[in-house]
Amino acid sequence: MSGPDLERPDLDRLAKTPVPAPREEAKERAVAAALAAFEAEQNKTSEKNTTAPQGSDAPSRQRPVTQTGRWTMTTQTKLMLGGAAASVMLLPLILLPLVKTDILSMPGAPSPMLADEQELPSARKDAAKVAEGQLAPPPPVENDMAVVQSAEPLIEAPIPADPQQAAGAAARLRREAAPIMSELMAQKPLAMPAPSTMPTVGDAMMPPEASRDRFEAADTNPVNVTAEDPVSTFSIDTDTASYAFVRRMIEAGRMPPPDAVRVEEMINYFPYDYALPESRETPFQPTVAVYPTPWNAATKIVHIGIKGYDVQPAVRPKANLVFLIDVSGSMNAPDKLPLVKASLKLLLGKLSPDDHVSLVTYAGAAGVALEPTAASDKPAILKAIDGLGAGGSTAGAAGLDEAYALAQKSFDAKGVNRVILATDGDFNVGASDDDSLTRLIEQKRESGIFLSVLGFGEGNYNDALMQRLAQNGNGAAAYIDKLAEAQKVLVDEATSTLFPVAKDVKIQVEFNPQAIAEYRLIGYETRTLSRTDFNNDKVDAGEVGAGTAVTALYEITPAGSPARLADDLRYQSSGQGASATADGTLHANEYGFLKIRYKLPDEDKSRLIETPITTANEAADIDGVSDDMRFAAAVAAFGQKLKANPAVADMGYDRIADLAVDARGADAYGYRSGFVSLVRLAGALAGK
Repeated sequence: MSGPDLERPDLDRLAKTPVPAPREEAKERAVAAALAAFEAEQNKTSEKNTTAPQGSDAPSRQRPVTQTGRWTMTTQTKLMLGGAAASVMLLPLILLPLVKTDILSMPGAPSPMLADEQELPSARKDAAKVAEGQLAPPPPVENDMAVVQSAEPLIEAPIPADPQQAAGAAARLRREAAPIMSELMAQKPLAMPAPSTMPTVGDAMMPPEASRDRFEAADTNPVNVTAEDPVSTFSIDTDTASYAFVRRMIEAGRMPPPDAVRVEEMINYFPYDYALPESRETPFQPTVAVYPTPWNAATKIVHIGIKGYDVQPAVRPKANLVFLIDVSGSMNAPDKLPLVKASLKLLLGKLSPDDHVSLVTYAGAAGVALEPTAASDKPAILKAIDGLGAGGSTAGAAGLDEAYALAQKSFDAKGVNRVILATDGDFNVGASDDDSLTRLIEQKRESGIFLSVLGFGEGNYNDALMQRLAQNGNGAAAYIDKLAEAQKVLVDEATSTLFPVAKDVKIQVEFNPQAIAEYRLIGYETRTLSRTDFNNDKVDAGEVGAGTAVTALYEITPAGSPARLADDLRYQSSGQGASATADGTLHANEYGFLKIRYKLPDEDKSRLIETPITTANEAADIDGVSDDMRFAAAVAAFGQKLKANPAVADMGYDRIADLAVDARGADAYGYRSGFVSLVRLAGALAGK
């Protein structure tokens, strides 16, 4: 190659050719070219800076800093790639004096690095020694030879003597070298100094970039004195978004913020083998147990589990599904819109031929990308999905209006009608505040159309809004952090995700103050209801899908336990308010009384299930209950640990992992094994 135009072969083609041995002459030429170019630019800079700028004692050059703190590119840093890959590190040295930028600032690479003026001559000499074989480099990184081979045509290109041509050549070189440097940096992180708490510019501190993820803040449920407040009421929750988001953060090496942790969603992420009901008219049968608390020997757990009636594929109703896809600019990331498209394709393979699919998109405005189409016409649906692209602002309210209108247009009175919203939650055009959008969804749910919310991405993830939309739209929220999670939510659990068996499901427990001094509900902080809401059919509550398991745990303090936190009142007996039979005999063998109120999907009047919680449900030790119950207790402990709840302060991550290991059971999909690994990783991150 020669001449000012610097014609070069296709880098992609070169990268795929067989890897040759490193060429020493190429290294030597690169070193010489870099030194010559640097010296020329240094002389020009010296001439320009003969007069010191006002306010300074001597000419100086500003130094950029990395995000990990203020440091310079020492000889060790320059040579840490080792072996033949050291040649590639010479590319930035060629570019620095000509275009005053560093190739390491390209996307996918670390922040820019420049050397102190005093260190550059020594660094150049050491680089030359490595190229000449006089200085032993550190061990090479993986696949460095393939990257070097693709870079050699760039390194061997002569630098034009004319300054203007040289500048143009450097610009082209920077563009063409960027993918090579990105590939090199992706192979193995650079060994950098330990990061400071906050990066600096000069002597000023720079705060780290704040995350824009939004979570609803909720105080942990308090301990209630049974004699004063014996009744607990809440809406069930079948969301699983919290567990998947927490998993993503921990696997990325970060502990989640406490508000991102909703303990009930972590517990309900896992399937449990509770008793199944015999008919769709009574869609679940409660499973109740009492056993010792694993984190406090002086308290007990009241375990309540239900599992929705499982609809068989041969008799399940038809599905009228409207996918509402956020294609705004904030979705332009690999873990957002591309993952949405892949997830929808997985779901498409699970649908029956006579199900119908529609596609609505929204960015600056909403539009119909696919009119209602039979699921059997997969080419048309796949074409519409593949045609999605991200860009623009986010008119979420307009998209919701359009999606519900399309669902109503193809409404199936005998089937399931559902809008599936896929977004990062960034609504910023039209009605965009949480309250306005919640009111919109409340109005839409009266049409008999259910809502599912699938969250994607982080950094701009509005979990708080998506929770409110799902809770008020007769639906559930899930978070898709990877394709395997899409497989779980949309394929393995498709019937529970898409087909409801009950709506407005509420749980109420009246505790017996003769047996229980105190109690607290574990999780469900955003789902609590007033006592009078339980019998009010106008109050919205949670939805249960076909085959869905729902678990609720109370930690109770038996009467007379040393774990009691509240003293008896001076002017009231501890037994005041206890329930009694018609002959006045107290229910001494009852811990409490469970009520479950629900509506069938196509009904507006609720039905009631009741059962006592008695000593007959009690196990003497935790080993006396099922694997499901022990595993749920382990997940509850982990969730509370992540929220820094003092109730579990004495139970370490290792004990939580041990409890989960013993309770894994069959674990057909590996979800429980994955949980054990997550607990151990969180323990390592927490330094425990």
